Parts: sequence; C-alpha cells; structure tokens
Amino acid sequence: MENEITKKNSEILEAVRQAGLYPEINVIEGGIPSEPEFAVNGRKVLSFCSANYLGLANDDRVKRAISEGLHEYGIHPSASPMISGTLQIHRRLERQIADFLGKEDTMIFNTSTMANMGIIPALVNAEYAPTLSRYSRVSLRRTDGAVLFADALNHATINEGCRLAKATKVSYKHCDMNNLEQKLRKFAEYKRKLILSDGVFSTNGRIAPLSDIVQLAKKYDAMIYIDDATATGFMGEDGGGTAKHFGVQEDVDIIVTNLAKSIGVVGGIAAASREMIDYLRITAKTYVFSGALIGALANGALKALEIVKTDGARRTKLWENTRYLKDRLQRVGFDTLGSETPIIPILIGAEETAAKISKDLFDRGILCPPFRYPAAPRRQALLRFNVTCQHSKQQLDKLVDNLAIVGEKYGIIY
Repeated sequence: MENEITKKNSEILEAVRQAGLYPEINVIEGGIPSEPEFAVNGRKVLSFCSANYLGLANDDRVKRAISEGLHEYGIHPSASPMISGTLQIHRRLERQIADFLGKEDTMIFNTSTMANMGIIPALVNAEYAPTLSRYSRVSLRRTDGAVLFADALNHATINEGCRLAKATKVSYKHCDMNNLEQKLRKFAEYKRKLILSDGVFSTNGRIAPLSDIVQLAKKYDAMIYIDDATATGFMGEDGGGTAKHFGVQEDVDIIVTNLAKSIGVVGGIAAASREMIDYLRITAKTYVFSGALIGALANGALKALEIVKTDGARRTKLWENTRYLKDRLQRVGFDTLGSETPIIPILIGAEETAAKISKDLFDRGILCPPFRYPAAPRRQALLRFNVTCQHSKQQLDKLVDNLAIVGEKYGIIY
C-alpha cells in the first residue's frame, strides 16, 4: 500500500536510477572475494576493493582454527555476552587484543559498526549511568552537557554514533589541528569533551595526527576516541595500530577496531582502561542487547592475531606494494589525495563520472566500485584502491596501465 513514506522513497530511488548512480550488486560466482582475483557476473576480475590487507582471510591456519571452534563451541552464541554468551575463548581473545593494542582491557562486539553506535551514546548519555544522574536533572547547567569534536571525514559509523548521543556535535576540518583547537577553545567551559577521529581514514588513506590530538586533549581536558578499524594490523611496528605508531596508546582513552580487515575474520573491538570497559559492558546497548560473537570466529581471530604479531613479512610486503602503486599513480599524474597508507584514492569529482570510470575499468577486468556521497563529500567522488600483501607487481601494473587509458579519456590526469 502506497503512503507518503513509500511515495517519497520511490521518488528518491527513481532519481538515483535516472542519474545512473544506483550501485550494482556484484555477484561473485567463482573464487574467493578476499583474494586479488575472482569471478564477478561470469567474468574474471582483478580486485582492489578487499580489506584483506594481510591476506589472512583465506589462510589455512585461520580456517582450521574456525573449523575446530565450530566443533568445540557450536554455531550458536547462546545469548548476549551479559547473559550466557561469554565463553573462555572470548576472554582469551580480549586479553590478547588488549595487550596487542596497549590497553588494559577490551570487549568484543559483532562489528565495529555496533561498537561505534553503542559506545559513543553510552559515554555521554547520562541516563545510562546512575553515577552521572546529576546530568539528567531538569535544572541542568548549559556547560554540564557533552560536546563531541569530530573530524569532518570520520567514518559514517562514528557519525551515526554521534547522532544517537545526546550531545552537541562540532565538526572540525579534516586533520586541521588549528581548527580543532579553535573549536575546543570555544567550548572550553564545557565539562565533558570528547575528540573523535579515525586513526587511518578509510576514504583517503591519511593518518590522523594523533600526537597533536593528544596535546590538545590534555590542554583542554578532553577524552580521545579513535576508530582504528582500518589501521589495525599494518600500522605500528607490530601492527598494533595508529596509537602505537605514534607511541600514544596510553593517552588515547578508547580505541575501537575490528577483526574483519587485516585480522581477516569478523568482529568489533573496544579497548580502554579496565574501569572504562566495565562501564561500557553495562551501558553500550549494542553490546548488552546483541548475541555474542560466535566462539568459532573468536578462535579464528585468536589464531590470526598470533600470525599478525609473529609474521612481519606480510606487513613488509604490504608497504612495498603500497609505495610502488602510489609512486606509479603519481608519476602518471593522478591525485592520490595525500594518502599515506595502503588505502590509495584518486580524485574524480562528479559522481556520474566516477560511476562511468568504474564501469569502464570493470569492462577491462578491474573491480573498483566508486566512492561517492555519502561515502565521500558531494561532487568529490573518488576511486579507492585497497592494496594487499597478496597483489603482485604485475597486477599493480595492470591497474595503472588501464587507469592511464581511462584517465586520458575522462580528463582526470593532472
């Protein structure tokens, strides 16, 4: 039955389709989607959209650990972690990840999306915590409220977490510490201040200036919340993330990351002080009211984490591939938007052009869906290439050679 809601939805959908911007769903018909090559819609493609940076998603040791976990723990989580869903393997994994990230304790979510959308409101929505009940009085002073200072290019799930929070959100210019300090100074009298940033930004591959953020947080008495989902595994000497890369893990209050990229499995992680984790276990609704992560996946993640910590050759190869591809792209004349990591974008501009270029590349056997609004700012669409340790130089050359041809066609070489 049509009503005003469905009518408006249909209008939006038709407009997207008419503009040629409706994203096609790629059906993988052969091969493994985490590998560099597989078949999509009946044709073999070279993929640059997998987040399997360290090549662990199809590692036999990880798959064997998951298989063994299925036999030991079954396929059902039983209940939420707070009821009967927490297993010994969960606690083992939490302790290992806490050590890996340089924090006292961690808690496991099903995804980092659920972590962001549960933790941010829990930090600042005072009614969740009896100890903060004074903030819920009607006679609340203006400066008792919370202020969230968020990088303009933060991941969408941070933004969704901020929307759920009963707090003032203030956006600062991307990685602009002068602008962040201006905003912090403006709200200096507020008691509860939280700076939120990606560790490595998933659209442009830039690294957040964490050392500078730490200095500002200390100066203005603010907490720091870092989403390190993209960076965990390849940033830092041991892959322990952006905070370890800068040596500021003790100064970052909360680190959210996942097990679904470099670790190659599934799951979200929050790492913090033991007291903070104890608090979040009873206040983050996406943790309290969700089934626990399947034990078999936790077993696989534990094995993958062991490999990450002991096999530095994978990180070395990943960074070699990253430097090689970025150098080749820049020599051809592409704008890689200041990327510093294995996430390498090239700026396209118009959403329609990005969609056409992506299709042309697919016709040439290269899979790279366009990033456009809301994944990127309006009229700043881009193509984003995820490099992995599994890509060969020949595959990287194939990408650049075809991009050069398509780039000339659409005038995106500078």
